[in-house]
Amino acid sequence: MQVRQFVGGASNPTFMLSTEAGDYVLRKKPPGQLLASAHQVDREYRVMAALRDTGVPVPVMCALCDDPDVIGTAFYVMDYLEGRIFRDATLPDLTPAERSAVYDQLNATLAALHSVDHRAVGLEDYGRPTGYFERQIARWTKQYRGAETEPVPAMEALIAELPGRIPADEAVAIAHGDYRLENVMFHPTEPRLIAVLDWELSTIGHPLADLGYNGFMWHSTSPSWGTLAGVDFATSGIPSEEEYVAAYCRRTGRSGIEDWSFYLGFAVFRLASISQGVYARALAGTTPNAGEAINGCPALAEQALALLRRDG
Repeated sequence: MQVRQFVGGASNPTFMLSTEAGDYVLRKKPPGQLLASAHQVDREYRVMAALRDTGVPVPVMCALCDDPDVIGTAFYVMDYLEGRIFRDATLPDLTPAERSAVYDQLNATLAALHSVDHRAVGLEDYGRPTGYFERQIARWTKQYRGAETEPVPAMEALIAELPGRIPADEAVAIAHGDYRLENVMFHPTEPRLIAVLDWELSTIGHPLADLGYNGFMWHSTSPSWGTLAGVDFATSGIPSEEEYVAAYCRRTGRSGIEDWSFYLGFAVFRLASISQGVYARALAGTTPNAGEAINGCPALAEQALALLRRDG
């Protein structure tokens, strides 16, 4: 058997296993002291195994091992899939027809995920069904407070305003938590989505949290996260934000989305909190290239606040 580690930003170390029987992927917890709620590979395994016979494409799960004595930490093994992961949201190497198909598949798969009855697939206790945004705002506020390095007025405004803007809509679904183009895999040659990956942040939550996070592409200016800045939606094959949201609503039986600005603002608030944590760790010297660290939190917080207030 040959073992090769994948490079990339995955927080759970991931390896390719090449055997006589075929190729597989192993994901494991990283070593060392970890937050209790982080790196839960057993949850990744569980949600993908539960979705196997639904309309949501996921890799086939092979085995889960929670005995740390085997390779040092808990791990699971799944089938290896050959395919493409698009890092550039503008899809420069595809034709307009292919771009249109890719975004349609991205949209349809998210709608399919949110249409799965989590109770019917054995995920009734995978998360709490109510109070999702209250808990999330409290969580990311706490994360931010624990990593503060300088005053960020926009973050203070978001922390004050977001709780009062939570919509009354208490929809419940399996929420991926990190649904974006970079976390799905497409067929090697066809514009067909074959797997949703990176389920580390998944839970039972509000479906529009996923859609708002996915929708940030239309507002982001960061190529490293994914941006559609400068795209001509009339000719590129890529849908406008309004078209993308409308397609999701049609697929999920919604007549529209009230307070879309909240879902966008919340998504970027979360990213701002994460960015502050990354910056704080860089200052502490616990991440590579610490001397080149730039705090992205203030700019993201300003953008989140502008999105939250844009319909006000």
